[in-house]
Amino acid sequence: MPHLEAVTTLPARADVWNVNNAHCRVHYQLLAEAEPDLLCRALNLFALQFLTPQQVNVQRMDDLLSVDIVMDGLSGHRAQVIAEKLRNLISVCSVNLQVVDSAWVEPAQATG
Repeated sequence: MPHLEAVTTLPARADVWNVNNAHCRVHYQLLAEAEPDLLCRALNLFALQFLTPQQVNVQRMDDLLSVDIVMDGLSGHRAQVIAEKLRNLISVCSVNLQVVDSAWVEPAQATG
């Protein structure tokens, strides 16, 4: 019988999208319909990229869920891509992305 080995955790996944960009702490604020699977679908977007949020807070307000997710170590571009994926989830009403600390400045959104 083989010896039991200690499980080693893998290092955080490198941000290959933009390695040279400054990494930052971001805060996602979601407002969505209170669907039973919403939290799993939202957190799965992070899990698929081997990312673990620093903090997750969920509150139900009647038929809505307010979800706050804090994530460290993302480039600005990667944070924006994840925010867009969150916005595309069924039953998500809005997603607000805030940079908590970094030298990164969000590019201006095109209007039209």
